[in-house]
Amino acid sequence: MHPEAADLNRIIEQANPAVMELLSERGRNIYFPKRGILSQSAEAKGKKINATIGTALEDDGSPLCLSTIASKVSLPPAQIFPYAPSYGDPALRAEWKKLLPVKNPTLAGKPVSLPVVTIALTHGLSMLGYLFADEKTTIIMPDLYWENYDLVFSNAYGASFAQFPTFANGGFNVDGFVAAVKKSASKKKVILLNFPNNPSGYSPTHDEAKKIVTIVNEAAAAGDSIVLILDDAYFGLAFDDTVYPESLFSLTADLHERVLAVKVDGPTKEDYVWGFRVGFVTFGVKGGSDALYGALADKLAGAIRGNVSNAPMISQSLILQSLQSPDYAAQKQEKFNTLKKRCTLVKKVLAEHPEYKDCFEQLPFNSGYFMCIKLRSADSEKVRQRLLTQYSTGVIAFAGIIRVAFSATPTGKIEELFDNIYRACKDVG
Repeated sequence: MHPEAADLNRIIEQANPAVMELLSERGRNIYFPKRGILSQSAEAKGKKINATIGTALEDDGSPLCLSTIASKVSLPPAQIFPYAPSYGDPALRAEWKKLLPVKNPTLAGKPVSLPVVTIALTHGLSMLGYLFADEKTTIIMPDLYWENYDLVFSNAYGASFAQFPTFANGGFNVDGFVAAVKKSASKKKVILLNFPNNPSGYSPTHDEAKKIVTIVNEAAAAGDSIVLILDDAYFGLAFDDTVYPESLFSLTADLHERVLAVKVDGPTKEDYVWGFRVGFVTFGVKGGSDALYGALADKLAGAIRGNVSNAPMISQSLILQSLQSPDYAAQKQEKFNTLKKRCTLVKKVLAEHPEYKDCFEQLPFNSGYFMCIKLRSADSEKVRQRLLTQYSTGVIAFAGIIRVAFSATPTGKIEELFDNIYRACKDVG
């Protein structure tokens, strides 16, 4: 083991032995190299002559760049072209952390880590797999999940999934979650929850959120060490007053010494910048200290450094400018209203067409970008193909389920969309 990795492990072990138990072998061995090229470059910063870093500069010290690129962006070259730190731009990290309790009032005053920047949420989830998952890891999660989890956790790190039915009695399957947690014999538990859920577009109610947190707390009190990964890709897009409006991170960041809550979020869906590829990973645990969070950030940044080096500077700079703009909140509310209007219209259309129930039933949905329908008898793939060839309509098909992205459907086309699905179901029988 590298001495710097051993140093980080000692810090984590002294601060919280349960967190140390959660690290995979890769997680134990990773470190951020602070005694090599990066540290030498940092020491030379601001010197009269700095011949350390692998970038190219003009004679005046500004980035050597092509005007064919620089002229397309109004930001100064220093905010576009240089490398960003592996941890992310410090100003952006601070701004995102400042906004967390604004968006999650229950989080106010709770000591959580400074977010580390990843190349959006997929990369953030992958880096958490690096730190906490291996061939012996079983991840507890609902059976309706983003299919990329297969590649991120199973294919890359050999983890397996312990799934429970997502819904029961018209809402989140709390009893199924309890059973899955209790069934796991391992004292190390990895739980992955995604709300609003992809593909279903469901977020827990106030009561369901409290029950989920109680289940996690009881498992920790019984001696389990738990890393609770919260995939908050669609955070903030709750369109129903019954939904618990905050991230579950608010309720779990200081829940128990044996529960490491990890919030994975970012502007991808929240701020509609899908191609910018910027995400954040934030840690929270009861009694979490600066030393513990610093060591976890070092390990995460080390994994990032060895994987992609760093997230793009231009994306981080543009996002920071947006977050600090006086127009940001109003513009975000405007886009939220557009999605809420579509979600509300979907519910209205389905309610006004009881005949649709002959072919499909809607699964619970109240948030996010999507909703799902469960087909009565028709084959979902045959319906999807029929929609493409006969109705010029595209949807996503799973086993017996069709996912509809109302986020991408023009408001004026929503009624036609569901009529097409109904007709396609009738066509294929």
